Amino acid sequence: MTRRHPSGGHRVAVTGVGVKSPAGNDLEAAFTAVLKAEATAATVPRLIEADLPVQFACLVPPFDLDGYLTRRESRQIDRTTQLLLCAATDAVEDAALPTGLAPGRVGVQIGTGIGGLPSMEEVTLSHAARPRDMPVHTVPRTMANSPATRLAMRYGFQGPCTTYSSACASGTTAVGEAARKIRYGDLDLALAGGTDSAVTTVVMGAFARMRAMSVRNSDPARASRPFDTDRDGFVMAEGAAVLVLERWDLARARGARIYGEVAGFADNCDAAHIVAPNEDGATASRCMRRALADAGLSTADIGHINAHGTSTVLNDRAEARAIERCFHGQSPPVTAVKGVTGHLIGGSGALEAALALLCAARGSVPPIANLRASQEADLVDLVIGAPRSVPPGPVLSNSFGFGGQNACLVLTPGDPDAAGPHPRTPQQK
Repeated sequence: MTRRHPSGGHRVAVTGVGVKSPAGNDLEAAFTAVLKAEATAATVPRLIEADLPVQFACLVPPFDLDGYLTRRESRQIDRTTQLLLCAATDAVEDAALPTGLAPGRVGVQIGTGIGGLPSMEEVTLSHAARPRDMPVHTVPRTMANSPATRLAMRYGFQGPCTTYSSACASGTTAVGEAARKIRYGDLDLALAGGTDSAVTTVVMGAFARMRAMSVRNSDPARASRPFDTDRDGFVMAEGAAVLVLERWDLARARGARIYGEVAGFADNCDAAHIVAPNEDGATASRCMRRALADAGLSTADIGHINAHGTSTVLNDRAEARAIERCFHGQSPPVTAVKGVTGHLIGGSGALEAALALLCAARGSVPPIANLRASQEADLVDLVIGAPRSVPPGPVLSNSFGFGGQNACLVLTPGDPDAAGPHPRTPQQK
């Protein structure tokens, strides 16, 4: 008899992963980069030309679009949707989905924090003097649901197609909600993830005005430093990640390779401040505990934590306090991959869920890039300097966004050799 989820619903397997990230354009490349703590931030010439206070970011390495997008698609969609479709194509190929899927039983659940804002910025700047000449696809390009609906259209999936916008928690929320739909029988399969591409003059200028981003223009590679005493803000990034989620029993029946399981999910809201987290971490701590309870696990079962870890003073301190509260001062090893990848906004949670699952399966917790000393080290067990070996086991992955939006996933690993080099890797430039 197939084991059920502790809730009584279906278990949810992860059978495919696709990523387009600053750390690499496939999961194995990204895993290697975070394990080596190789920072990806670099100077961006167009930001210098715009005379912005912040002149660097983490960009997706160039890759060959042939086989991903038609010329028509390329004309009609913006970069946020482009990255999502490319990541999803890899995820579907990675999952080796069978033909003949019932389209009404397959859904698309995608998170984005910025959405089509960069496209609206581009059109506004180029057509401000004559709005009547705006491109005909301006509205669908800029609507926040464009990535999700374009993905559903590509494969003809007719189940629920939903866009989640919970700021920096958007990707995690999308994965968690997709898992719920499968668990409770609404779907048999879902493409879930997140995407954003916000390295534009207006968006970067706006975040800089808030003093939320690092201003280490002379040393961008050392700018993103989660939990480090000398951190001075996050580093903007772009990218997308998509996970293929399936009912566990159906995945097993078709002989699918299983990366692991989305075992638990919870979300809540601080309801305290539009950008700052609750300083005591109490609400975020409750979110972690609810995710653990949803998975039927205790704090002692968690092998490591993927922290949201943005490299901002307030966020990192509040998260450390939240972890300390949840784990009663006995935290497992804590990592934060944004020191390598930067902050993908809506794409971060999905990318980090995929990386955390692979790290958990292989029993190796990445060190936090650029972390030398930390005031938070007295609260949680930060991984510094070199990867930490741990027994393969469940991992907790956190995402916290503006407006106090908290989302947490509990993931349990499957086959440690599930991810090999992706067949598209040789095409990358």
